[in-house]
Amino acid sequence: MSAKRPVVIAAARRTAIAPRGGALSRFQADELAAPVLARLVADGGLAAGQVDHVILGNALYGGGNPARLAALRAGLPPSVPALTVDTQCCSGLDAILLAVRMIETGAADCILAGGAESFSRAPVRMHRPQRPEVRPVAYARPAFAPPPFEDPDLADAAARLAEERGVTRNAQAKFAMHSHAKAAEATEILRRRLVRVGETGPDLDTFTRALSLRTAMRAPVLTGTCDTGLSAATIACEADGAAAVLLMAEDHRVDDGRPALRITGGLSSGGDPATPALAPIGVAETLLARLGVGPEDFSAIELMEAYAVQAMVTADTLKLDPQRLNPLGGALARGHPVGASGAVLAVQLFEKLLRCGSRPEIARFRGMALIAAAGGLASGLVVEASSGTIRDRPSTKAEKD
Repeated sequence: MSAKRPVVIAAARRTAIAPRGGALSRFQADELAAPVLARLVADGGLAAGQVDHVILGNALYGGGNPARLAALRAGLPPSVPALTVDTQCCSGLDAILLAVRMIETGAADCILAGGAESFSRAPVRMHRPQRPEVRPVAYARPAFAPPPFEDPDLADAAARLAEERGVTRNAQAKFAMHSHAKAAEATEILRRRLVRVGETGPDLDTFTRALSLRTAMRAPVLTGTCDTGLSAATIACEADGAAAVLLMAEDHRVDDGRPALRITGGLSSGGDPATPALAPIGVAETLLARLGVGPEDFSAIELMEAYAVQAMVTADTLKLDPQRLNPLGGALARGHPVGASGAVLAVQLFEKLLRCGSRPEIARFRGMALIAAAGGLASGLVVEASSGTIRDRPSTKAEKD
């Protein structure tokens, strides 16, 4: 059996994230993704024809192929194939993992992978009736698990978890407050890195704010009990956005001294559909065991904050260091563009690598991304600094901008 080819993230970009109906609401998912893909090609110093494949996650469109539309809008040649993946919240990270496997096996050398979602422009979903005289019936979401499995609403499942584990509203509110604080502190870092959509698109995540504990506690309970219930402050808002990475075979990449992340582990797995919030725990434990490392060995861990309680229980179970958890802020502070959220985590890890500062720090960098999805799915990615990425070099104009 031939050895796997090492794969690196050579570049990573995303748009700003904006709540549904907000600053990005006029753009379709592919329109959000296109400028990100084009920027990655430029970041990598590639000709558009050097891209072998485009793979994007998308959860809400339920048809078509947004990845193909995005690739063509980005100026890639029509000969470049494109694939759209739907594993709901895991879609963006699963798209990256699929691309990694393709490169590892030699099926491709260079792939653009990530996710795109427009909550604002997603189609209205309706069940087609069996008889022509019956009107179609609209529905909010499809089934994620068939009988006899439980298929709870995700917010209700998170509220049940909070009650079972005794995670109070106050504790959840404090967690959300810290997420916003970290995101606000990273404002200038992100302003220089986010890709603007159109001429007037935002250059910052628009939901991030100075959230006080008092304000968070005043938010009404949306589901659950008075003591442990979930509110608008502790549930990530529905959002629009896109994120992607440039993946390359390490031996195919020209070593120009730019930082890169080598993929050292990745896993998509499943758990009990009744408790979807807990699925990332098993993924993380498996990845850590395979690599022979512990949570303390990571410089940064990006954990999806769809619900504060979900992230809190996962972090507590895995004994994650709060200082290394979502260091640039989490989804509670920016929003949840479902099919893109997993890819956002990968982009955040790359950004954290760039901001490590000293060369020894970069050389020791190791990161992990974890996300859960409806139906009891979860995905994880482990990365470390690629060798040959710490040479001194002047910043390019694009990076300064």
